[in-house]
Amino acid sequence: MALTACAGPATGPTWAGVEARITETFPDVPSIDTAGLNELLRNPLQTVVLIDVREPREFAVSHLRGAVRATSIDQVAALVHDAPAGATIVAYCSVGYRSARLVDELRERGVAGVYNLEGSIFRWANEDRPLYRGDAPVRQVHPFDESWGTLLHADRRSYSP
Repeated sequence: MALTACAGPATGPTWAGVEARITETFPDVPSIDTAGLNELLRNPLQTVVLIDVREPREFAVSHLRGAVRATSIDQVAALVHDAPAGATIVAYCSVGYRSARLVDELRERGVAGVYNLEGSIFRWANEDRPLYRGDAPVRQVHPFDESWGTLLHADRRSYSP
């Protein structure tokens, strides 16, 4: 993640900086906030397809329940194509940059109806929303690295499952 402009003076990235950079870099990417996604997931009449675009080592620590890991544009395009009609498709990563980039690439290819999760799994975890490793509830999230991990509450950080 090359987001050095999001960092404060010698302190690491800030949420305000990350959000500004994502909005500036990907202004046309549709997004959904964590509260909105939580509402969709709680609605039994709503189908939600969750796409985790993080690396395998990150996904192994935790993910959103039912998420499918996919990092290439072709993998995600196939998931979108195969999604049930009317499904809401949401991509996420650690903070939202990688998933915004992927949603933007999809949009440029003419694939619509995919949303980026604002704040992604870090914000989701910081808000004490449910996380899973497989089907087992967990509390930890892979912090990506020491610098980016500062955006994740300390008790939530883990580099291993």
